[in-house]
Amino acid sequence: MKGVPAAEVIGELAVAPDPFAGALVGAAERHRSEVDERIGRASVGWPIDRMAVVDRLVLRLAVAELLDPEGPPVAVVIDEAVELAKTYSTDESGGFVNGVLSSVAAEVRARPDAGGREDRRPSG
Repeated sequence: MKGVPAAEVIGELAVAPDPFAGALVGAAERHRSEVDERIGRASVGWPIDRMAVVDRLVLRLAVAELLDPEGPPVAVVIDEAVELAKTYSTDESGGFVNGVLSSVAAEVRARPDAGGREDRRPSG
């Protein structure tokens, strides 16, 4: 939003963020072109630059989590992202984020380099 790389903004914070949050922001930044490409394919009719800013940022973080084969279970990623969108964005954002992430998750967590299997890790 500030036109400054996220890692730079995080580095200038008075209080360092949780290490997981910093790592997730870094992953989203490093893999931004792949993340944005996947969001664009899954959000039929909604170019990424036309999305609400909060929706776009929540989606980028969640897709970065989904790209990590050791990341949290799909249901956890989607639930957290939907809750963030519902809390901080528009009334329609929860459903939109849920739909986009469900599409991305079906593609990412079943991809060949992930062993060709769906995410089967326990969610508890």
